[in-house]
Amino acid sequence: MDLDLRKLRYFVAVADTLHFGRAADELHIAQPVLSRQIRALEQDLGAPLFIRDSHGVALTDAGRQLLTDAGPLLASARAVRRRVTVAARGSRRLMVGFRAGIPVIPAARAFEARHPDVVVDVQRIEWDDQAPMLLDGRIDVGYVRLPIDEAGLRVTPLYTEPRVAVLPAGHQLAGREQVTEAELAGEPLVWHGDTSTQPTRRAHSNAGYLVRGVDETLEHVAAGRGISFLARSATVFYSHPDISYVPIPDLAPDQVCLAMAASRTSPVVDDFFAAAQATAEITAECGNYEMWQLVSGAVSSTTERPD
Repeated sequence: MDLDLRKLRYFVAVADTLHFGRAADELHIAQPVLSRQIRALEQDLGAPLFIRDSHGVALTDAGRQLLTDAGPLLASARAVRRRVTVAARGSRRLMVGFRAGIPVIPAARAFEARHPDVVVDVQRIEWDDQAPMLLDGRIDVGYVRLPIDEAGLRVTPLYTEPRVAVLPAGHQLAGREQVTEAELAGEPLVWHGDTSTQPTRRAHSNAGYLVRGVDETLEHVAAGRGISFLARSATVFYSHPDISYVPIPDLAPDQVCLAMAASRTSPVVDDFFAAAQATAEITAECGNYEMWQLVSGAVSSTTERPD
């Protein structure tokens, strides 16, 4: 029997709240209707998904597995709907997501030379957006930084770039030509929620500031709440008067990849992949400000360094 996506959405609502009443309110349906749909889904799958007792509602092992798999399935269904809608309108548009500091210009120009009829739009994404936005069709292709949940995705490595320490301007190591990770051990850490910072995080005594993006990182570090680590390209695209960037050669480099939904079949997206791979070396060098000026063509000799 085919999996009913409506029942699956109902299941996710209950699994997220672990409360049938609140889930029914969120879904705008009556609780008895929701309960019947969940029982029907359990019958379809031949396994109980929830434990219901006087202590409340809890997921079974089968329920936890279904919750893990449900996200990509529902996202893929939404992506199909969006792509069909775009095709019906006759649109020729490619939405490219990118993490902070990764320039899209080199690949976009190479791609547009072959597809002058396709408009390339860009949208910045954060670490927790990467997989969801690819799977649900909000972006067609993404420049992502590892780690990323690769379930349901096609991920192709492009290049690596060194990382730098992000220090308050008044820090005793600010202004050094380079520092080691050992020299910064024990410092409070402003960290991203992605797991790439976990090895570094363990070396710091107070890793209590969780941030989502580069802007938040710089503000916390500037306020003296800790130090952080970013890809070298941050020094090109993000500056702050109260921040000092210092190279840290012994820190593992940042891995930049190109990703799309594995279920997606599109010659246009494949051509963008090819353009991105062909221009990967240039893109990697955009961590150098002068190279960024050269490839962007968007600044003159009198233009100031971007803030």
